[in-house]
Amino acid sequence: MNGLLRRVLAMSLLVLAACSRTDGRRHVVRFWAMGQEGEAVAKLLPEFERTHPGIRVDLQQVPWTAAHEKLLTAFAGDALPDVVPLGTTWIPEFEALGALAPLDERIAASSLDSNDFFAGSWDTGRIDGKIWAVPWYAETRVPYQRRDLLQDAGVKSMPQNWDQWLAAMDAVKKKQGSDKYAILLPTNEFEPLLNLAIQQQEPLLRDEGRYGNFRSAGFKRTLAFYKQMFDADYAPRLDNTRISNVWDEFGNGLFAYYISGPWNISEFRKRLPRSLDGAWGTMPLPGPEGPGRSIMGGTSFVVFRSSRRQGDAWALVQWLSQPAQQMRLHELTGDLPSRRSAWAAPTLVDDPMMNVFREQMERAVPPPKVPEWERIAQEMRIVGEQVAQGKTDVDAAAADLDRRTDAILAKRRWMLDHKRGQGVQ
Repeated sequence: MNGLLRRVLAMSLLVLAACSRTDGRRHVVRFWAMGQEGEAVAKLLPEFERTHPGIRVDLQQVPWTAAHEKLLTAFAGDALPDVVPLGTTWIPEFEALGALAPLDERIAASSLDSNDFFAGSWDTGRIDGKIWAVPWYAETRVPYQRRDLLQDAGVKSMPQNWDQWLAAMDAVKKKQGSDKYAILLPTNEFEPLLNLAIQQQEPLLRDEGRYGNFRSAGFKRTLAFYKQMFDADYAPRLDNTRISNVWDEFGNGLFAYYISGPWNISEFRKRLPRSLDGAWGTMPLPGPEGPGRSIMGGTSFVVFRSSRRQGDAWALVQWLSQPAQQMRLHELTGDLPSRRSAWAAPTLVDDPMMNVFREQMERAVPPPKVPEWERIAQEMRIVGEQVAQGKTDVDAAAADLDRRTDAILAKRRWMLDHKRGQGVQ
C-alpha cells in the first residue's frame, strides 16, 4: 500500500507540474520580477496576453532583498522560472553556473536591433563572445549639483575634468566655511570610487579576470584623486548612517555635489523646498582629461536553460524590450530605458536632468564580468574607507586591494586553468 501511495503521489505531482505549464490551450510562462518593477510589469502583461493569445504569464513578484537567494535556491532545486530580469552583476554568476540559455540565434532571427541599445547596456549581457541577456532598463550615476552654491562661489562653468572639478570644490569649500563641504562621498559606499575608477584606461582586473589590477597607474591615480577630496576637507569623513537625511542636507547646503542615480531626481523634486527650484540639477561625470565614463547598471532579461517554454519566454522578452513598453515602464517606475529610441518619450526628452543621464549612458560601461565582482566591490569599499579615513596611503591601499581580490579569485583561476589543461575552449 505504501508503494502504491508513493506512485499515486508521484503521478499527482507530475500532473500538477504539467498543469502549471499549461492553461487550457495556452502555454504558461513563469516570470519572476523584482521590486517595484514587479508591480509595474503586472500592469503591462494584460496587453501582452491580448496580443499573444496562446501564452499566459504567471508573474511572481519577488523583493530585491530575497531575490538572489531565491534564484540560487531555485537553481539548486531545478525550480527556476522561464524568464527573469537579472541585475547587471548577477549575469556572469548565472552564466558560470550554466543556468542561462544563449540568445544569439534568437536575436539574429528576430527584429531586435542591438544597435538601438546603449552599447554599455547591451554589453552587460555579452560574455565570452555570446549574448546571454537582453537589457530591460538601464541606470548609471552622475553628480547632482547645487548650482546656486557654485555660482556664489564664483564657479562660472561646469567642470569637464578632474582638475576643473577640484578647482570648483576648492572654491565652494572656501565660500562655505569649515562646517560645510563641497561633496558628499559616503565612506561606506563603493559606488563613487568605482565610478571614478572605471574612467581609467587600465581594466580593474587582468588576465581574463584572474587577478586584480589595482596596482595599475590608472587606479592609483583614481585613489589619489579620491584621497585628495578627503584630505583637503572637500568631503566629510562620514558614512551614510551619520547623514540623517541626504535630501534635507543637500537642501540645507551641507554639500554642493552628490554622486547618485536617476531615482533621486524624483526624490529631490519631492523633498526639496520650492524655493530651490532651478537651483540644483545634474551634470555629466568629469573624467581625468574630459567627460568620464561610468558604470552601467540596471537589469537584463535572461531565459533559463532549464525552461521548457524558451520560445514563449523569448516572445515575452522581445515584447517587453520594445520601445513602447520601455517608455511605459518609465512612466510607471521612473526606470530609464536601455533603448535610445525609447527616449523619445516627452517625460524624458523634455527633462534636462534626465538628458544628463542619457548623455552619461553613452559613455557607461559594464562592471567586470566575473561572478565574484560583488565581493570584490565590497573589498573596494573597505579599502576606500581606510584611504578616506587617512589610515593608509595610496600604494599600500592598492597593494592591499590586489591581495584581497586575488584571494577571492583563487577558485576562478583554478577553474580557468583546469579548463585550459583539459583543452576546453
